[in-house]
Amino acid sequence: MARRIVRPVQTVSGVAAVPGDKSISHRYALLAALADGTSQIRNFSPAEDCRRTLACLRQLGVRLVQRDATVDIVGVGPGGLRRCWRRLQAGNSGTTARLLAGVLAAQSFVSVVDGDRSLRRRPMRRIIEPLERMGAHITAREGDFLPLEITGAPLRGIDYELPVPSAQVKSAVLLAGLLAEGFTTVTEPVCTRDHTELALAEFGAQIERSERTIRLAGRQRLQARQLSVPGDLSSAIFLLAAALVRPGSALTLYSVGLNPTRTAVLDVLTSMGAPIRISGLVVHHGELAGDISIESAGLSGGKLTGPRVAQMIDELPVLAALGPYTEHGIEIRDAHELRVKESDRIAALVENLRRMGARVEEFPEGLRVDGRTRLRGAELDPAGDHRIAMACAVAALGAEGESCIRDAGCVAVSFPNFFELLDQLTRH
Repeated sequence: MARRIVRPVQTVSGVAAVPGDKSISHRYALLAALADGTSQIRNFSPAEDCRRTLACLRQLGVRLVQRDATVDIVGVGPGGLRRCWRRLQAGNSGTTARLLAGVLAAQSFVSVVDGDRSLRRRPMRRIIEPLERMGAHITAREGDFLPLEITGAPLRGIDYELPVPSAQVKSAVLLAGLLAEGFTTVTEPVCTRDHTELALAEFGAQIERSERTIRLAGRQRLQARQLSVPGDLSSAIFLLAAALVRPGSALTLYSVGLNPTRTAVLDVLTSMGAPIRISGLVVHHGELAGDISIESAGLSGGKLTGPRVAQMIDELPVLAALGPYTEHGIEIRDAHELRVKESDRIAALVENLRRMGARVEEFPEGLRVDGRTRLRGAELDPAGDHRIAMACAVAALGAEGESCIRDAGCVAVSFPNFFELLDQLTRH
């Protein structure tokens, strides 16, 4: 699917489910591989990123069977991984590369982790530094980029203070700490998504959390589990935003993950005037989930700054795409991390929204999108970035005339059936 035509629609309405949460699926798979016994993971994410994690585990000697959205993983225990003589390919998945590095740092062999052209541009020094402090030896291209050659070693626990908020870095250190001697503590400047901590506890690890610090004892053995992954909120938000673009829309997405470290974006939309209702709340394996209903409404817009920006870094592109449909526009600041995602997301958003006629100002660490702007269809380039492609699609639903999104197949990284589901929910 090289190109995708998006035409303006009348409404986005109906009831649907989104794929399993990508972040949780990665973590369940890695911990299941390190556990004793066979784990079953239901509603496993179909995202290409998560397929990369499973492929790397297979290369490391882990037996697994996948049937549709269910994956059975035969754990090998903490020391049962086998050396792979070929490069472990993380593709476009920063989560795969960084979390797997934490596991490989404790192994008794050398591994090489590589990725696609986009991932090779993303910084890795932030995981290299703490893992080397724990005892591993890691070499990287230009000292900061994939491929990583990881020479595993007996690790020792450390006290580590994250210089920037990053759930991936936190998770890499915690996974290494699980396999290390002694205690590992990680302190965050801002609380990031806590799926790793919840998953570790679910697999039987003793882990302590207080405010922004996590403490984990090393050399613990995990036990296999039967698990179910909730729907991915970061994917759901694109469909919810689509319903806000067109008057008369009404949408319900069921069984979506509502982990409190992930729901800041819902709070922001509510503060802007979006009528969001949550129902059917349940807790499975420590993760909160429920049904989300939304109706179209006029949005006021607003300014996003400070700690909550880090808490919804994946949702910022679609919030920017909503800017022209708000009363006062949307301004995003303190989002330096957007520059080093799958693309330079700030630059990509500015370029594509301007092509559609939006009034956009670019800042080093963010952007401002003026409100009350009529968009027009345009040729859009997501720069190979799945979240930019979906954000462009949302913006295009209310534009005058059709838009063409190049390389729209990149949505497979996180939400393979995004366009098909969007088609089912829209009325032209």
